[in-house]
Order: sequence, then C-alpha cells, then structure tokens
Amino acid sequence: MDFSLDSRRVPDGVPPIDFRASLNDEQYAAVTAPAGPLLVLAGAGSGKTRTLTYRVAYLLSQGVRPGEILLLTFTNKAAKEMLHRVQDLTGVEPGRFWGGTFHSLGHRALRMFGEAIQLPKTFTILDADESESLLKQAVEESDRLFFKDKTNPRPGPLFSVLSLARNTQLSLADTVTKSFPHYAEISHRLPAFAEAYAKKKREQAVCDYDDLLEYWLDLLTKAPEVAAYFAQRFRYVLVDEYQDTNTIQAQIIDAIAPHHCVMAVGDDAQCIYSWRGADFENIMSFPDRHPGTVIHRIETNYRSTPQILNLANGVLEAQPKGRHFDKELRAARANSQKPMVVQTMDDREQAEFVLKRIRALTEDEGVAANEIAILYRSHFLALEVQLGLSRAGVPYHITSGVKFFERQHVRDLIALLRFVYNPSDELAWQRIAILLPKIGEKGAQKIHATAREHAQMMKRDFIDVLATDDVKSKVAKDAKPDWDHFCASLAQTAATMRAGTPADTVTTSIEGWYGDYLKGAFADYVDRLDELKALVGFAGRYETMQDFLAQIVLLNSETSDRQVDPEAEAIKLTTVHQAKGLEYDVVFVIGLADGQFPGRRSIEAGDVEEERRLFYVAVTRAKNELYLCYPKVATRAGPGGMLLTPSRFITELRPELYEPLRIKRNYGW
Repeated sequence: MDFSLDSRRVPDGVPPIDFRASLNDEQYAAVTAPAGPLLVLAGAGSGKTRTLTYRVAYLLSQGVRPGEILLLTFTNKAAKEMLHRVQDLTGVEPGRFWGGTFHSLGHRALRMFGEAIQLPKTFTILDADESESLLKQAVEESDRLFFKDKTNPRPGPLFSVLSLARNTQLSLADTVTKSFPHYAEISHRLPAFAEAYAKKKREQAVCDYDDLLEYWLDLLTKAPEVAAYFAQRFRYVLVDEYQDTNTIQAQIIDAIAPHHCVMAVGDDAQCIYSWRGADFENIMSFPDRHPGTVIHRIETNYRSTPQILNLANGVLEAQPKGRHFDKELRAARANSQKPMVVQTMDDREQAEFVLKRIRALTEDEGVAANEIAILYRSHFLALEVQLGLSRAGVPYHITSGVKFFERQHVRDLIALLRFVYNPSDELAWQRIAILLPKIGEKGAQKIHATAREHAQMMKRDFIDVLATDDVKSKVAKDAKPDWDHFCASLAQTAATMRAGTPADTVTTSIEGWYGDYLKGAFADYVDRLDELKALVGFAGRYETMQDFLAQIVLLNSETSDRQVDPEAEAIKLTTVHQAKGLEYDVVFVIGLADGQFPGRRSIEAGDVEEERRLFYVAVTRAKNELYLCYPKVATRAGPGGMLLTPSRFITELRPELYEPLRIKRNYGW
C-alpha cells in the first residue's frame, strides 16, 4: 500500500486552503504531518476540533478520497459538526465519509459483514429497557428468587455491571471488586447470568448496545477477509477524544489499522471517565502499540488568562513522574487577576460567598449569568448553593441532572419521613409502598385503607398495625418477604422521630429498609448513599421534624415554580464531569476539601490521579476568573459538623499561583 500523501493528485473541485494562514505553528505541524502513527496531545482550549477538521481537509487536498478516511468520535453530534466544517472548507459532502460514533459505525460494519461471524443480516437492536427485560428473563429462568432479595441488584444495575465488564474486558469478579463492591457477595453468580443472557440474545437474533462493539471486534479478529477489507479501505483513521476510549474501542482501532496510519487526538490530563470504562493506559501505551509514533503537542490555549493557565500547569506538576505526557499550556491572552482560593467556615458560608460574588458580577460588573458556572465533584456538595440561589431568587440551571430535592432517591426518603410523621399522607405512602415488588398505586391504596380501619378499630398507632396479619393479608405475594423488614424500619424511624432529633431520624431511615432497597435499585448506590447522608447535615439545622419537612416543601415549591429555560440567562450548576468541553467567563469550584474533592473513596484506595485530572478539567473551564472554595467544617456530618482540611490539590500548588481570600464574619472580603 502507498500511504505517502505527496504521491496523489489533488482532486477536482476542492478549493485551495491556506493551511499556514489558518493554523498556528503547533496545529499546522499536526495537520500537515506525514502519514503514519500520530498522537496529537491537544491541551484544554487549544483548538482540538479545528486540528482534526483541518487534518481531514488536508488529506483531501492531497488527493485522499473521502471513502479512505474513517473518523471515530464519541457523539454523532461531534462527527456531524466536524464533517460539516470539512464541507465548508472543501465542498465534500459528509455522506461520502465513514464518520460517527464507535457504536454507529460498528452497526454499519455488522450489517455489511455480520454473517461472517454467524450474525444474521436481519438482527435487531435492543434498547436499554429491552436489554434489561431480557436479562431479567434470563436470570429468573435460572433463579426465580434472585430479584426478590432487595439487596441484590435489580435488572438495571445488574446490566451495568455486565456492561462495564464487557467494555473493559475485565472478569466480572474484578469488575465488582473495583467498581461495585456492594455486590461482592453475589459476584460468583454473575458469570452464569451473563452466559444465560448471551444465549437468549443469540436465540432471538438480537444485539444490545455493547454487542455492536464486541461483534465488530470479532469481525476484525475472526474474519480475516473482513479485516483485510477494512485495512485496505480505511487508509487514514482519525480518532477524537482518544483518552476516553475503553479497552474494546482501542482494540478495534488497532485491528482496523494494521498499517498504523492512525491519528489519535486527545489529552491524557483529561482522562476522567474510568467509571464508565475509559482506560487511561490506551493513550499512554499508544506509542508502544504503534511503533514510530510521532507525538505532536498543541499547547497554545485561546480560552483562559495566563494566571489561570499557570495554576492549571501547577496541577499537572504534581502528577507522578512517568505516568503522564509532559505538557505546558501557554496563553494567547493578556494578563489578568490570579485565581482566588477561598476558605469559608462551612458549606453555608461558602454558598453565601458564591451568591454575593455572583451578584457583584452580574449587577455591577456586567457579566452575563449564563457565563458563570459553579462546579462540584458530587451532587451533594451543591445542596447549600442550590438553597442559597433559590432563596435569593437567582435563576439557575443544573446541567448535570435535577435539583437536589428532586432527585429520585432523595424524594423517596423524604416521602418515607413524611409518612412516618403523618401516616394520613397517602401520597407519601404510595411513593414508598410502590417500591415493594408487585405493589402498584391501587394496591398501596387498599393497604392504606385497611391499616387505617384497623388503627381506628383497635385504637392503635397506624404504623404499628401495618405489621398485623390483617393488613399483611392485603400485601402482594411478592412483597411479603420484605414486608416485616419494611414495617420494622418504619416503626424504628417513628421511635427515633419521637425521641431524637431530625438528624437522628434521617440517619435511622437511611440505615433501615430504604438503605437496603437503594443498594439493589441503583448501580451507583454508594454515590446516592452519600447524597442521602447530606440530608443529615441539613436536618441538623432544625429542632423539630415539622420544621424540617416544611422547609423542604417550601424549597421545592420555590424552585419548581420557577422553571428556567436552559437557553435563558441563568447560573450554571454542574458536576465537573458534565462540564468537560465547556467554558465560562467565571468559574467557582466548590467543596475543595479532602474527602470531598478528591473523594473519600479515592483517598482510601490510595489512587487520586483521576481525581487530580478531574480538578485540572475544572480549572481549565474558566476564561477570566476562577474561585477555588473550600469549607473548614462539613455540616453534612450533622450537628457540630466535621473538621475538614483543604484539598491536597490546593496545598500541592505553589502559593504564588493564587491569591488567598479570607472571609470576614460579616461576609465581606
């Protein structure tokens, strides 16, 4: 095969492009690099998409046919945007390329060649709900009682475990140990479930989302003629966000390009998705797997001020030697103020500082509200900020999910507390009762009516009569194994509510039946449990359950009545993961205390490097101003709080990289 670029004829109709004038020196070197294995390390805000787009245009200008280029991205939107930019530059229509996500192109390949691995051309693709339903059938055929144990994962979380194992190609046992330790007791049973599920898919000639990658890799490794077709056809393979590839995706790229003519574009310092399968080693080992790799660094940043970039570079300086590619972002902008490190007394004072500074920015300094972002590691860290913004009437939009008190598990627990406080609250009762197997709204209503009658007739407390045989007789058969624990937990919560504080009551409710339910219902059980524990600190503000529950209702009313158009001017609240790829004039990073960011589990595991990369992503979202905030006391630990230390990611920074800002008790600074 001839892969030299200068041996080809420039195609007719492609307008000339002045690549030298359109690109900076670093981008130009990458775009016009000779064919071969290329690793382009594109720093934050350095024009990664521009580089990829112009690389495609450059290949076309050198006579490469569109059909010889394969562009792999992580979203179809990204592929479409790039190929439409290519069309604007060259006039070549997007439909003439193979460009899109790994899954969409895997599907295309299987439609063409699936029969080579005994996959019928007529195969159909299951959506997420259908995949979980089929898995449920497969499990219940071998163990009809498995899902009746509420601590076992339900079909959705179980599917998440199997999916992560498939994409990382780790054993199920290792996957559970690493990512789902709360399912350790049943990990030995998972391989049989996985095989039963795979058998059902084969029998029905259906594929789930993960099969599109697994079968595509099978095609490339088990059908030599198909592998040869792809190697001959796609002489130039370009991969966007290479640091986010999982094990299977990296193997597909390697198998499709035995000629090693791959341009992988990414940034090892922004590899933050291991929890969904991304493998940091893929980008680190790229030069080893593709001999002769030429590394191009694109380090000129057009987004942030020099002071923000100095701090970002300081974050990278603390990485372990030999476990990253060296890079240093350089600013294309003029000097401005240093980032601020803000110490506050607690979460509430942190929220008050953020709110006061936002008001100054929007009212006095002319900064648009939608150019201000508040970033955090985990949802529970934003609780006080949400409350502060709501009370002040400041519009905000959560780009990474719903408001704290509207999250499903938070609403469940609040409903449980509402019912225990007021057993006549039928809506609260229904929300928790239907969480039991085979109990719907009508069934919940019948149980409630029977319990109310018995409580009146026997002159006993409503919650006490729930455990009686007369009431239990109205409970669906599938729910009866859980019923005693369910009733005992409600009774224990009621006892704590009578004798203890609201914070004590919240703790009791989390440790009871609902905590067990949560474990089986959600694959991210540990994260959701942390969010529920944040309610303990919030409840600690109140002396009575009445005040606690009333405040939650009022807060929900305040926030729900004020629907914010995502496109309207509003402060953006988001996790750092969801903020990747975005930029804002002003960024507040909150909760920067050890145990919060980096999180407790990564500290205990002795590996905070992905958290460090996450912090790097957070600080590089800021264009003009950056505020790094941490509380000295964690109020979520309950009355009295828990002393915190500033994040190691702050203490590792050289002091000259930031300005410390101390909050005065009258909230001046």
